[in-house]
Parts: sequence; structure tokens; C-alpha cells
Amino acid sequence: MLLAELEIRHSRAVAPTRRVALGLHWLPTDPPPGFGGVLLGGIVAAHLDAIDDDMLVALLRLLDDLEAGRRIAQPRLRHRFQTDVVGLDRSRHKLVGRGEQVTFEIDDHGAPVPQILGAVYAAGRIHSSTRAVVFDTVRRAMRWDGHIGPELVAWLTDPTYAGPASWRRFPTDARWALQVLGFGPDTEPEPEDVRRRFRSLIREVHPDHGAETDGAGQRVVELTQARRILLT
Repeated sequence: MLLAELEIRHSRAVAPTRRVALGLHWLPTDPPPGFGGVLLGGIVAAHLDAIDDDMLVALLRLLDDLEAGRRIAQPRLRHRFQTDVVGLDRSRHKLVGRGEQVTFEIDDHGAPVPQILGAVYAAGRIHSSTRAVVFDTVRRAMRWDGHIGPELVAWLTDPTYAGPASWRRFPTDARWALQVLGFGPDTEPEPEDVRRRFRSLIREVHPDHGAETDGAGQRVVELTQARRILLT
């Protein structure tokens, strides 16, 4: 039984261009994140290991821009998003139900970056009433390190589910977040203090400011997650 589907159009492997577009899609989000949100998270989780730290940092920025509904300057992650699909290859991703089990059918013939971009651009088109929950699901998918199957579905839909251990699976504990951002374990920083500390640490770890490139993306994800915990 088909539960959700997304067709991503992208440049062919032999083409000199890097273009991405959305094809036919069915992404139900009721109740949020819905099967559509779960599919988008699964597409991102399935391809994330193939991108480097610099692209991971750029992806986090793009997620924030799309969730906020900002105008998206092109290109992003070295690919241009467009509406024209003429001449583009296609990848079809599905979320399907087999009996009581829900799992993914991920089309793996295309390059990873266009698949991730197609998923997050599709998330940006979700109605504003459910968009935030869908983007939270995509960010949760970025912390997954395991098989792309029913366990991932459980991880994306059940906050209490304990998935495979990974550097991506951070605790949702305020004490951990305080430690990551350099606050004392028993402090209660004001929101502006959290934002100020986050901005300072991001500048320190970003390669544009002289930090080491290796591991920068991982550290940015940690800082971003800690900021979200303390500001929620």
C-alpha cells in the first residue's frame, strides 16, 4: 500500500549541469509529520553520509531558510533548484505499508545531494501549519545511523524510541545542551544568552573563521541541537 511518494528530478550523471526540480509527489502530513514527513526524513537519512562537513553546514542553513519561508538564493549545495523538468533524470522514493509494517523504497540510482535537496525543498512546500513539525522530523533523521527501514520509521514518529547509537543521536536533555554550549549544569541561561553563546561558538568552529574543516559539520549539528533544546 502506497503511503507517500516523492519524485525528484535531477541532472543526469553525464550532464555538466547540477540542477534539481520536483516531479509528482504525494506527501500527506495529517497528523503531523504524517507519512509525507516520514518519507522526507527517510530520504535525507539514506543519503546524508555521502556529503561532506561543508555541505552539512550549508544544509543546516538551507533547512532554516526553507522552514522560515525565506527567499532561497541559488545555487545551494552547488545545485540549482528550478521548476522546469525537461531533460532531467528522475528518482522515485516511496513509503509503503506491508501488512502492519511501514518501510521505505528508496531509489538509489541518483547522486545523493540532489536527493537530499529534493526532499528539503519538498518540505519547504508543506503548508505552514505543519511545516515546523516536518522540518523537525528531517532534522531528527539527520541523527540516524542505522538501516533505512521500519526502525527508522519508529525513530521518526516516536520520540521515546531508542534507535542505534551514533554521534548523530544526541540526548534531548537540557544538562547535555548546557554542557555543549559551555554553561554550568545547574544554570538557567536567558534565551538571549543562549543565542549569543551559540553565535560565538559557531564562529569559532566554522572553517570560514580559520577552524579545522574536519569535524566542523558534526560540531555545528551538536551546537544547533543544543540551541534548539534550550530555546524550546
